[in-house]
Amino acid sequence: MVDLTREKDAETLRTAALLLERENRRLLEKNLALQARLAELEGKVPADLQQRLAMLEEQLAQRNHMLFGKSSERRGREADKLEKPSAPEPQKGHGPRAQPQLPLVETPHELDAPDRMCRACGGHLEEWAGNHEESEEIDVIERRFVIRKHLRKKYRCRCGGCVETAPAPIKLKEGGRYSIDFAITVAVDKYVDHLALERQARRMARDGLVIDSQTLWDQINLLAHHLTPLKARLHAHILSQPVIGADETRWRMMSDKGKDEGPSNWQVWAIACPTAVSHTILESRSAAAAKVVFGAYAGTAMVDGYDAYVSLTKLTPTLVLAHCWAHVRRKFVELASSYPTQSREAVALIGQLYEIERRCPTGPPGDEARRRLRDTESREVVRAIQAWALKTEALPQSGLRRAIEYMGAHWKGLQRFLDDPRVPLDNNATERALRGPVQGRKNHYGSRSRRGSEVAALFYTLVESALLNGLDPREYLRTATLAALTGETIPLPHEIAAKAAT
Repeated sequence: MVDLTREKDAETLRTAALLLERENRRLLEKNLALQARLAELEGKVPADLQQRLAMLEEQLAQRNHMLFGKSSERRGREADKLEKPSAPEPQKGHGPRAQPQLPLVETPHELDAPDRMCRACGGHLEEWAGNHEESEEIDVIERRFVIRKHLRKKYRCRCGGCVETAPAPIKLKEGGRYSIDFAITVAVDKYVDHLALERQARRMARDGLVIDSQTLWDQINLLAHHLTPLKARLHAHILSQPVIGADETRWRMMSDKGKDEGPSNWQVWAIACPTAVSHTILESRSAAAAKVVFGAYAGTAMVDGYDAYVSLTKLTPTLVLAHCWAHVRRKFVELASSYPTQSREAVALIGQLYEIERRCPTGPPGDEARRRLRDTESREVVRAIQAWALKTEALPQSGLRRAIEYMGAHWKGLQRFLDDPRVPLDNNATERALRGPVQGRKNHYGSRSRRGSEVAALFYTLVESALLNGLDPREYLRTATLAALTGETIPLPHEIAAKAAT
């Protein structure tokens, strides 16, 4: 039994009464809307509907005042919160993202039979053809694996001298059980989404497909076999460019038991240009290993301060080194706590180079304008950095001294961008191209064999080059594989992107 003398119970009744009134108002508004729609269909203009709605609102306000007195406005706002929990307001300028790639699936919703009854007269509600309310949500449909049975029809001549059969679908190998798209899915899941084969097998089992990781490896190995020439073409394309970037990072070589094969010096070497990247996994970080990657390259390579690149210039005299300003900046950023003043000064000066660079036009068409801007403004900043380094006092073997000496040791390469507008200010683009192998190393722990490292290098080359040109890696691998299997020339990612742009 509710005690009206208690303030809490009275408040509850007031709130309940207000909610009922709001529901009544909603129904009346809906009724007015339906009348308006009906009037439109009959060719009439409901000029008095707005007046009727205003009268309704006035009546409702009077009732609220009678129920709750002077505090009705405040309590009405509180009841609004009770009726509809407030959702976080979206940030200004941000709304639901358009999803042009998603297919649209229409799902009709009907009233249950017991609910098809008029609240006014008790009559039966009939479907109002062509009228519905719409809303959208993004949903997920579980992935399905199917056994696709191919029925190849046969044809014969009445003369009995000829019988023809419709061609079989293209396979990675004759009699293969798994489709090309299946192998591509496994490769994308591992080398784009960094999902280990063992985890893929477990996920597939949950989706109804019983398979082991060795079978998955067999599929991507077959796929790699057909795409090996494409990797070589991409590598050659990069080495044909006048300016490239180069970098390397550690790679894990695992045994079959999942353990490191002792101290490992295996490295992922990357060379890159604006339209492609090539990865090579080798058992060394030496100049000899770099020679395998660079070959007889004749051009400028943007690199960090690793000594192997300097040694490489002795093996490849046609190679010119440009050095990375981002690495120099990092050296001084690391000194912020121990040398705050000097760190701030050095970082600010290097920052001026980047400010100028942001004003430079991009791409080959802007080479001449970039050259002029660098010659008139960047060159003065470089002189200022050199003057700052010469006047800054630092103790021998201190962190500040080492940072200054690092910059001085690579000073010639750091100035290379002033004379060649094609040379970037840093090597960040190539470093970004190594993120895929780094993520893969963390998630599926590297390779278990030399062949495994070759396959990894191939797929990282293909998918990263596809992404660099704005292509879907899955679609590009499919295009490349079909071309390889049919004996056609496999298009490079930048060739597809250029064709699409015209």
